[in-house]
Amino acid sequence: GIIDFLVSQHPIAKVLRDHLVFKIAPMLNPDGVYLGNYRCSLMGFDLNRHWANPSPWAHPTLHGVKQLIIEMYNNPKINLEFYIDIHAHSTMMNGFMYGNIFEDEERFQRQAVFPKLLCQNAEDFSYSSTSFNRDAVKAGTGRRFLGGLLNDTSYCYTLEVSFYSYILDGPTTAVPYTEEAYMKLGRNVARTFLDYYRLNSLVERPLAPTPKTR
Repeated sequence: GIIDFLVSQHPIAKVLRDHLVFKIAPMLNPDGVYLGNYRCSLMGFDLNRHWANPSPWAHPTLHGVKQLIIEMYNNPKINLEFYIDIHAHSTMMNGFMYGNIFEDEERFQRQAVFPKLLCQNAEDFSYSSTSFNRDAVKAGTGRRFLGGLLNDTSYCYTLEVSFYSYILDGPTTAVPYTEEAYMKLGRNVARTFLDYYRLNSLVERPLAPTPKTR
């Protein structure tokens, strides 16, 4: 959904392409997924626990993406502002995010802006389920490792989306996720970048209002 929206002719997508560069790795576990796994690679590694020191032999996708991120971060011509790792969640409902905890209160508050904006755009995204933590068990995740590596102008998240359903504010009945519902959430994630950068004055406001992407 994110990719399809960003390459579309939607006016919001055009504005985003004019102002931002998106680097997207569609899948970091192709060999494991081919075998029917979702966490573990062909060699049995839980890839989202090896970001601190990925092996070019055992974790080649992590190693390659990490090197790309470090190269961009060290390039003075590039402002690396967002890292978002996208996962499915096997127990919780809705879409939600994990973020990091920082001693700097201002940085911590700024980190909450993007998920709050996404909650306004996506009915199936839950800010109440969004969590900011420094759980030691998650130290090897991309979100935790890069949150400690990058500077205070960078925001690192894991976007989690339920394997099966979401609950809206009104009814308590779970609504099963469909492929289109997942695509819709992806489109709303992409749209939220425009709201975020309008708040931060990178994108000028006079864009004609457009209906929410469905």
